[in-house]
Amino acid sequence: MGPAVYLDHNATTPVDPLVLEEMLPFFSKHYGNASSRTHSFGWIAADAVERARKQVASLIGSEDQEIIFTSGATEAINLGIKGVFENYKQKGRHIICSSTEHKAVLDTCRSLEKNGAELTILPVDREGKLDLIHLENAIRPDTILVCIMYANNETGALNPIDRIAEIVNSKGSLLFCDSTQAAGKIRINVKDSPIALLSISAHKLYGPKGCGALFIRRKNPRVSIHAQIEGGGHERGLRSGTLNVPGIVGLGKACELSETRLWDDGDKISRLRTKLEQYLLDLERVYVNGSQRDRLPNTTNLSFTGIRASELIQRLPHFAMATGSACTSAIPEPSHVLKAMSMEDAHILSSVRFSLGRENTEEEIDRVISELSRAVKELRAGK
Repeated sequence: MGPAVYLDHNATTPVDPLVLEEMLPFFSKHYGNASSRTHSFGWIAADAVERARKQVASLIGSEDQEIIFTSGATEAINLGIKGVFENYKQKGRHIICSSTEHKAVLDTCRSLEKNGAELTILPVDREGKLDLIHLENAIRPDTILVCIMYANNETGALNPIDRIAEIVNSKGSLLFCDSTQAAGKIRINVKDSPIALLSISAHKLYGPKGCGALFIRRKNPRVSIHAQIEGGGHERGLRSGTLNVPGIVGLGKACELSETRLWDDGDKISRLRTKLEQYLLDLERVYVNGSQRDRLPNTTNLSFTGIRASELIQRLPHFAMATGSACTSAIPEPSHVLKAMSMEDAHILSSVRFSLGRENTEEEIDRVISELSRAVKELRAGK
């Protein structure tokens, strides 16, 4: 057994050394509260927060003032969706989302049904794609919010968000986009697209856990939301609570690095993913789940027919792989994403997600191909 190989970057990523270096002074030397306005300790912290806000905004092409810091993508999703519902429910109570959304979106939308929301969940095809005509027809005069993710966390499937945003905006509704998996991996520019709200998580792009951001558009259309956490009026009154300055600094630096490395990282990771996928597809009865064209450069979801994915993963504990979303791994049920793509339970339970990152090497991929291929053959032979 050789060194461990990490292929679960859609669950979390290691903190980049440059990110950690940027964060460290704010745990000790610059420990001031960013809301302390009467001394230099607070000023230094506040300046660092605003610098990070600019870095996050630059990654997605927004204005600085459109970025609200949160504890992560889940809070950003809750703030965005619930905040819109409370502010716009006099206009309508209809919300639309897709069946392959992350549980953070699906569960938040379903919770609003208890408060009078009407929810429509749109199906996807076998590649995980929405029918845009179906989406357009589903939007009603009382539809206040449409929630469609940029990229799926299990299959990497990309939605045509620019086109979806145009459809939603033309109908007078707002688009909430969960970009947790997309930010830092593919180009996002909210200047080019009327996305109303968008969520980001630091630990998905080589930043620290416990920090995220919500983009809220200020014009064309101007979006207003109702705060979900009261107490102090931080973040323009939309998210009260003492700011996590080290985490915010880390998120900002991670966004800056991701923007700088976007194309080089994407090219390298995509080549490694393609090599891994092509060699494993040479094995008998191995299939790609979802689109092989419209997806993230780092993700492949493969079904090893006739083998339980859990047994395959247990046989190779030194390789970090996944059977689905890390957020639902404790739930012993077939993936809701693959199920929504009309796959049978046996096919779903034989599926493994591989998500590569910037530190993976060709030597690691060669090892994974060799040992995984041997394990598949042995399990099929009953060894």
